[in-house]
Amino acid sequence: MRILRLEGNSIVSVVDQPEPIPGPGEVVIETAVSAICGSELHSYRGDGSQQGNSGHEAVGTVIEIGEGVSRLKVGQRVGVSAIAGCGNCSYCEKGQYTWCPHRKFYGSMHAERFLASANACYPLPDDLSWEAGVLITGDGLGVPYHTSTKIASPDVRIVAVFGVGPIGLGNVLMQAHLGRRVIAIDIIPERLEAAKQLGAGNVVNARECDPVEHVRMLSDGAGADVCIEAAGRPETARACFHAVRTAGTVVFNGEQGALPISPSDQFIRRDITAVGAWFYHFSEIGRMLELYRNGLPVVDLISHRYPFIEARAAFERFSSGRSSKVLLDYQIHVPNQPDAGDGK
Repeated sequence: MRILRLEGNSIVSVVDQPEPIPGPGEVVIETAVSAICGSELHSYRGDGSQQGNSGHEAVGTVIEIGEGVSRLKVGQRVGVSAIAGCGNCSYCEKGQYTWCPHRKFYGSMHAERFLASANACYPLPDDLSWEAGVLITGDGLGVPYHTSTKIASPDVRIVAVFGVGPIGLGNVLMQAHLGRRVIAIDIIPERLEAAKQLGAGNVVNARECDPVEHVRMLSDGAGADVCIEAAGRPETARACFHAVRTAGTVVFNGEQGALPISPSDQFIRRDITAVGAWFYHFSEIGRMLELYRNGLPVVDLISHRYPFIEARAAFERFSSGRSSKVLLDYQIHVPNQPDAGDGK
């Protein structure tokens, strides 16, 4: 079996590895499509992955079932959540695996076959494409949808998204679909153009102007009702607090370290609410599928597709910032010509 190895220093290899063996409550999935997530760039650019790879968004077909698995069958098409719950707590009863105190992470999904927890596999309808499935059951739509549940108030009319990488673009798509006016902020022109295509009413290049002043100008001086931090950078986190209106909300999507903040200045004196939104709940997949059925154009988030064997080129493209969501296709066995992975 072939699997990706992130060697570090922006090097990706395709290597052979023994076939996965399912344990109790587990299944083996033959991969159809996997998606690259921005969180993977840390290991890609840095020291690499010690074991397997950081892939955690994939769809495919069940080919082997472990002991005790009864709700899935061989040959079934599934989308897979990388977060699996213990199955025995109050959170798991509600399908809220990300809140389970004994949750388990399943990765290494950039591979021809991978292990998954049976209770984290979502059966896909036969008419749902693999491309739509991998976004609906993965981070691509999962994080933006889960974020939307935190800011569901009808009073939210203007949303500023700071950082429009894949997760930021997903937020643009989601919030525009909900009828909000979206302001997208980034420093990469290609991403700002993608945001515009996905429904952003305004785009702001932070290299060309002060993004906080621009957001306030676009909101008649008040500030955005919600600012979403999707870049994972201290400067954008601080900008969100300055750009949000009094009594507004800041949502953190981007992972980052400690950030100096003032309870008085950032929260108390302006009645600001700040919340985090990490991953998504397994129980939310059905609602995301319903949104897709009702017209949410989730596949528009995909900018590039590559055969699995061209993973190095896929990661190079993704790392450049000149892409939206990048997919690896395991059903293409013949190498494409150079640049054939570009485009939709």
